[in-house]
Amino acid sequence: MTTTSPDDAARFAKEFARVQQNIEQVIRGKSEVVATALVCLFAEGHLLIDDVPGVGKTSVARALAASIDGEWQRIQFTPDLLPSDVTGVTILNQVSGEFEFRAGDVFANVVLADEINRASPKTQSALLEVMEERRVSANGETHDVPRPFMVVATQNPVEMDGTYRLPEAQLDRFLIRTQMGYPNTQSEIEILDGYHEGAEIDALAPVITTDTVRAMVGVAAGVQVSAGVKAYMVALAAATRALPDVRLGASPRGSLALLRVARSAAAAAGRNYVIPEDVKRLAVGVLAHRMILTPDAELRGVKAEDVVGSVLSAVPVPRDHVPA
Repeated sequence: MTTTSPDDAARFAKEFARVQQNIEQVIRGKSEVVATALVCLFAEGHLLIDDVPGVGKTSVARALAASIDGEWQRIQFTPDLLPSDVTGVTILNQVSGEFEFRAGDVFANVVLADEINRASPKTQSALLEVMEERRVSANGETHDVPRPFMVVATQNPVEMDGTYRLPEAQLDRFLIRTQMGYPNTQSEIEILDGYHEGAEIDALAPVITTDTVRAMVGVAAGVQVSAGVKAYMVALAAATRALPDVRLGASPRGSLALLRVARSAAAAAGRNYVIPEDVKRLAVGVLAHRMILTPDAELRGVKAEDVVGSVLSAVPVPRDHVPA
């Protein structure tokens, strides 16, 4: 793997800002959410946006897809959605007499899985392989999805009727889980003005190609991480496993996820090395959904996000964060 140079990091930050500005033409007052989504993209991860209806979850996903000059698909998850609708199906070609694979909607650069918790567990599980290995297996054959590949899933945590809770194995496939939150007053006024003026997501022009995205993924992967910062990431994940309120803490995959997002965040800031603040800023979104609290903690209203916050306060921050 090529080590990222300061010039590479500077170019990365410039392209990152350009895409972010394009998305924020239609997504008002959510710079942190947009930046998180882009960090996830360039870390080659998948994003779960978990929030109440009407705050712009789907709009963020659509604006991200519209900003990339690649293929994108929207899958509306419903109880009658079949696994083959997502991944594809092998059928007999009546003309040639041979079996052919017809690709499902998951074969795109950006896949919007809207209201993912409304589909059955069987259909949800159809995404497991493709999210982790970026390929689909069918009838003993494997079919690669295009690169870059990102799943942006949304779900409503309030409405429970007709929904299926995402299992831990599914949640673990998402690099980051985030929430939108309500906009502030000024941002909401701008939303109203934009709607009146006809500022539509469909009018967004792509500002980056898939080739550029792949190149930026390589730049992020080459960002340097000191031994002290790596030890800090491992210490954070390990600390979640030793708390009395936690039944199952973050696995080593959580440490790897921290590494990936921290590198992407550092490059977005124009640095070719990671600092502890890169890790701290994204730790809640990376680790909270990978933890299972004890029943007693849940009854007391303890939130996984609060647990990660306490871990961040307790684990010492390294000083040797600049690689030699």
